[in-house]
Amino acid sequence: MASTLHLLLTVATIVWGQHELPTYETHPCMRECVDGGTPMTCEYTFTLEYYIVLSKACFACPSNITDCYRPHCVAADGVRRPIITVNRMLPGPALHVCQHDTVVVNVDNRMEGSESTAIHFHGVFQKGSPHHDGVPMITQCPIESSSTFQYKFKADNRGSMYWHAHAGLQRADGVFGALIIREPAKGDPSSHLYQHDLPEHALVVHDWLTDMTMTRYTELAHVGVLTSKVTMLINGRGAYQDFIHPDTNQTVYTPYSVFRVRKDAKYRFRVISSSILKCPIQISVDDHDVTMIASDGVPFEPVVVSSFVVFPGERYDFILDADKAVGNYWIRARGMLDCAGDKAKQVAILRYDNANETEPSAPTDYESAVRGGKLLNPLNEKGSPDQMPVSWLNATLADPLNLKEKPDKKFYLAVDFNKIDNYRIHHELYYPISATEKDLPMPQANNISNKEPPAPLLTQYNDVPKELFCTPENTRNCSNRFCECINVMEVALDDTVEIILIDEGSFSSTNHPFHLHGYNFRVVAMDKINISTTLQEVMQLDTDGLISRNLETPVAKDTVTIPNGGYTVIRFKADNPGFWLFHCHVTFHSLLGMGVVIQTGDLADMPPAPKHFPRCGNWRYTGETNGDMMFCSSGHRLVSSWTVIILCILIWMKWSIHNSQ
Repeated sequence: MASTLHLLLTVATIVWGQHELPTYETHPCMRECVDGGTPMTCEYTFTLEYYIVLSKACFACPSNITDCYRPHCVAADGVRRPIITVNRMLPGPALHVCQHDTVVVNVDNRMEGSESTAIHFHGVFQKGSPHHDGVPMITQCPIESSSTFQYKFKADNRGSMYWHAHAGLQRADGVFGALIIREPAKGDPSSHLYQHDLPEHALVVHDWLTDMTMTRYTELAHVGVLTSKVTMLINGRGAYQDFIHPDTNQTVYTPYSVFRVRKDAKYRFRVISSSILKCPIQISVDDHDVTMIASDGVPFEPVVVSSFVVFPGERYDFILDADKAVGNYWIRARGMLDCAGDKAKQVAILRYDNANETEPSAPTDYESAVRGGKLLNPLNEKGSPDQMPVSWLNATLADPLNLKEKPDKKFYLAVDFNKIDNYRIHHELYYPISATEKDLPMPQANNISNKEPPAPLLTQYNDVPKELFCTPENTRNCSNRFCECINVMEVALDDTVEIILIDEGSFSSTNHPFHLHGYNFRVVAMDKINISTTLQEVMQLDTDGLISRNLETPVAKDTVTIPNGGYTVIRFKADNPGFWLFHCHVTFHSLLGMGVVIQTGDLADMPPAPKHFPRCGNWRYTGETNGDMMFCSSGHRLVSSWTVIILCILIWMKWSIHNSQ
């Protein structure tokens, strides 16, 4: 009887556990990081599901504002629309660990539409674990629906990171969250400038659509007329859709995010942009200047500014001195470019202790978010005393530079929108780009669209047909016809690599923030030349010695903007073997091929795949069979059918003997 009861309890625990969706707000790894502390193994489970804003879990939200904070209630900005969530949260769970911890993330894909996924840990170098970088067909096979995958890596580089889906449009519809890797105070050169670095002061800001992102993507590609509006969220909250309270007849909204501080204390805030459109976001705090101290996880010499711009994929840390009168102040986010047409903006509340639980009295319209004074990281502006590009920041040299006067490898990468017929969104005969009113030029790098391989380069390189590969120096006439291939830059292990990124700007005023997987890089030069430029013009400037490089104190980042009609020069030491994606972090641009793959080292230099790592790729029937051998879909042999039969007979015989005694 006791054994039966134990079995029932075990089964109940398993069944109940399958329905638990933890938030990890009190995870044991969320702790103070001390010098000499013992690293921990920090395990999390991510359950991906199709979900919806204002589900039945929200009850009477926003008429009853407390209902908006119920478990599983995603209130967002009040627009009921389908989304994809991790653990029914928006953003998904925030992971807070200490440097050198081991992070384990178990991904359970429960998207019923048979949609595959992968999770990228944005900013984590994955040194020694490139198979866990989370890029389908570069580092792994996609995680199929109804299956699980375990990521495991060392949190060896510290700072404000984030995790997000790297499959299709899932990041745009909700699959993202903060990843903060803290270090002991003595390792942080700015630690003496603040007293508090609280988990609740991680601030994820992003553009948000009033419909599924696939609607906007297909309309943009195949119609040219957009129906979904662009809004914005801060930590998954904000006001946009108005509601009428049934009892009072007053207009009510879904709640804002609130960040609490105590007067005369200094706090570290961590801002993460998960924007998916061309949507740089200007961040400011009413009546407060802020002290900028780090970007993309790496510290720099502090700079006091009135506001700063965060581009898609970037992160910035600042110190806020709560030295104003006790009260409530707006934290403002103002979108530009794609976000400007709909005047997308959002606010959150900075609330001092002992302040009234009310909203600030200042207006929240789009124009009110324009902030004067010193601006860090401006959009498409030349540097000036009030417009400070990131190339003017000085690193604290917390990391070694390892930069040579002359790089071992140099690449020019010109990005732009090219008006060229292509099978993905045009048809040369029926609706060529020259004949359509609403054309969509292709976002390309060196006139080439990067193509996703049919099998992962890192684990199944020999399964990828060699004719699919090309290099950035491709000699084909790609300016006159559509070129698509696996665009690979090959560098030797430990090379010093320089990439000169050029935004030719021939189409319109736009922006391309480029993100490098597996590394950070030094931003050694940046400038806007004109409204537009050309690859040849920048190459000539370089040849004439007119691009001045800072090789002494350049700031380190893993995501950086390129001024429209200008250039950004980056350098890094290629000491992390693997295949690493380098791409525009605007989702539509990346999906259409604006990027390259950097191959560091030979195949023999790359860490071997974990045992039984999943396999996938092209297959065609050849008329051959494997006899009576059964194979799983990942290509791993299980056992022969005869072995299964014999094992079943042996088990039956043992059971029969046991019951006859």
